[in-house]
Amino acid sequence: MEITEDFIEYFKKARSVVTIGNFDGVHKGHQKIFLEVVNKARDLKGTAVAITFDPHPVKVLLPERGLKLITSMHDKERLIFSSGIRELINIDFNAEFAQTDAEDFITEIIAGLLKARWVIVGHNYTFGRAKKGNPALLRKLGLKLGFGVSVVRSSILKGDLISSSRVRSALSGGRVSEVSMMLGRAYHIEGIVIKGAGRGAPLLNTPTANIATENEIVPKEGVYAVRISLAGIIRDGVANIGRNPTFKDGVMSYEVHIFDFKKNLLGRRLRIHFIERLRDEKKFSCVEDLIEQIGKDINAARHVLLRKKTELYL
Repeated sequence: MEITEDFIEYFKKARSVVTIGNFDGVHKGHQKIFLEVVNKARDLKGTAVAITFDPHPVKVLLPERGLKLITSMHDKERLIFSSGIRELINIDFNAEFAQTDAEDFITEIIAGLLKARWVIVGHNYTFGRAKKGNPALLRKLGLKLGFGVSVVRSSILKGDLISSSRVRSALSGGRVSEVSMMLGRAYHIEGIVIKGAGRGAPLLNTPTANIATENEIVPKEGVYAVRISLAGIIRDGVANIGRNPTFKDGVMSYEVHIFDFKKNLLGRRLRIHFIERLRDEKKFSCVEDLIEQIGKDINAARHVLLRKKTELYL
C-alpha cells in the first residue's frame, strides 16, 4: 500500500464505501459483498473500494498449513474490478503489519486515510491482531468516527456456506461442477505448453498439449471435460491430470486434447476451464485398452460440453 499525496487528496473527496477481505477465489459470497458496496457507493455518490492483502495472511502467520490459493493476484484483481469495484487497495501483509491492532486499522486507515462513509463486510469476517476486528467493533467505532456499517450474510449453496475453504475442498475432491456453482464460472488453470513424452499423436492417435502451470491448486487427478481459451478463441476438449500410471511416469502432468485441432502449440499460453469430471485416472493393462478408453472419454466430453454452458473467465 503506497501512500502518496495524490492518494490522500483523492480519498478526501471520494466518499468511500469500503469492504475488507482476502477474497481468494472471488466466489459468489464475495460477489454478493461487492454488489452491496457498489450499490451503496451509488446511493452515496461515492467510490466503491476494496481492501485486500498480499500475500494471504495465512501464508505469513501459519505457513505450516501450506495454504494453496484459488486465484492468482492478477486474476483476483481482474475479477474484483469486473464486479464494479472502482478502487482496489492491496496491502503488503508481513509480520510487522500482522501486529496492527484492529482499532488502529479502522481509525488510521479506514476512517483516516480512506475517509470511509460506509464499511461493508461479511458476517464472519475478522481482521487485525488476534482477529479482534469484527462487525461489532466496526459498528462501535463507526458511531464514533462517522461511518455506517453493513454486514452481508454468506451465500448458501445446497444448505452450506460458500467459502474459499469449501472451494478448495471441492477442487481437491474433483467436484468441479460444484466449484462452478460456487464461483459463478468454471475453475481454470493457465500455463505454457511444454514438450511432453510425445506419446499423444504417434502412439495414442490423440494429440495432446502438456501444460506447465503456475496455479497453486488444481483439481483432483482424473479426466475432465474442459473448454480451452487460446488467443481469444474458445475450443472444446478433454484434459487429464495425473501421473500416467499405464506408462509408469510417476511425474504429475497436465495434458489437454483439443477437439479437431492439430496445430503445434509449443510455447503458447492456454487457459483450461474445468466443466465436469468424467472419471478417475486409471492404469490400463495395455495401450490398446487405453486408446479405447480415450475414445470413450472424448465422446463423453463432447456430450457434456453440448449440454453445459458454464460461464468462463476470459
